[in-house]
Amino acid sequence: MEPEELATVLSTRRREENLTIALANGCFDLLHPGHIAFLQGAAAEADILVVGINADDTVRALKGRGRPIMGALDRARLVTALVMVDYATVFDEPTADRLIELLRPDVHCKGTDYNSGVPEEATAHRVGARIALVGGPKTHNTTDILHTIQEEA
Repeated sequence: MEPEELATVLSTRRREENLTIALANGCFDLLHPGHIAFLQGAAAEADILVVGINADDTVRALKGRGRPIMGALDRARLVTALVMVDYATVFDEPTADRLIELLRPDVHCKGTDYNSGVPEEATAHRVGARIALVGGPKTHNTTDILHTIQEEA
């Protein structure tokens, strides 16, 4: 679902059903147990969990050549299939600031590896959202998984 369309849906649900909204975001390229722990933690923060998926060009800029492994729509389809996720949307910007402004979540969730600061913190606070660091310690990451696959190939 496009971010603008999702904003309308969420606004209606918030008004009619009095539900809280959590926003989590990331690349989610090669889904792994760390992603699951992060999304479970994010889902526990509100009634509705929305996941912002970084667009392919953004992932490439963040992670380098050869990434993403899967396109944004496939990554969104996988994430949306998870029981704890209510909605997913692809966004083009390097941070989730615009998505936060558009969706106006009650809480913006980031992984525990953001303990030294959340890039979107000022925007989240401006729209009245709190920040939650969720999921366990970062013991899995896609880059390490890819290196293991390449070494064993």
